[in-house]
Amino acid sequence: MTAATPRPRPLLRFVRRLLVGVLLVGALVVGGTGFRVWQVARVDDRDRADVVLVLGAAQYGGRPSKVLEARLSKARNLYEAGVAEHIVTTGGRQPGDEYTEAQASAIWLTDQGVPEDAVIDVGEGNDTLGSLRAAAQEITERGWRSAVIVSDPWHSLRARTMAADLGLDAWTSPTHTGPIVQTRQTQIRYILRETAALLYYRATRASADGIGISEDVAVDK
Repeated sequence: MTAATPRPRPLLRFVRRLLVGVLLVGALVVGGTGFRVWQVARVDDRDRADVVLVLGAAQYGGRPSKVLEARLSKARNLYEAGVAEHIVTTGGRQPGDEYTEAQASAIWLTDQGVPEDAVIDVGEGNDTLGSLRAAAQEITERGWRSAVIVSDPWHSLRARTMAADLGLDAWTSPTHTGPIVQTRQTQIRYILRETAALLYYRATRASADGIGISEDVAVDK
């Protein structure tokens, strides 16, 4: 006769079940967040707002990068469609830059026919949270409250979440042109990145730059 296999001890069984449960919950949280990033990226909300708020991206000597230009083109279209009477541009200055991202954005918009008095540049912040914080302060000080945010599709949920936490009534109208939306591989990469950045923000209320995830506002894609 062979000896019977000893049954796992109750404590060991509990630990195993706990670990499996934690892994399952973690997978559901990550998967659910990734699905929401993808879902919100597909929403193009053009309801009337106090301002169109454009999140910055890289600029070169006052010339917007292709990523930033795609966002600005969308913001101009929303302005011309009567979604808002003002456009707020955001983004600070990188070391060695002559212009802030907000200034480069404002120059592009006015060159494209948007009246100067309709454009408000807020040249502070080198990540999404910093730029939104400065923009929210400017917007609320002017007595406004609502904003339609223009950024890349995968960035929309995190930007909207941060804006709401800063007291803005915000929704999103993302651009669907530019380098970030051209290939499936690029889209998947940014969905994964935004999922991680959003989970980090929800847990810490801090910028994902702190864990080495580069932010949309400061980086050209």
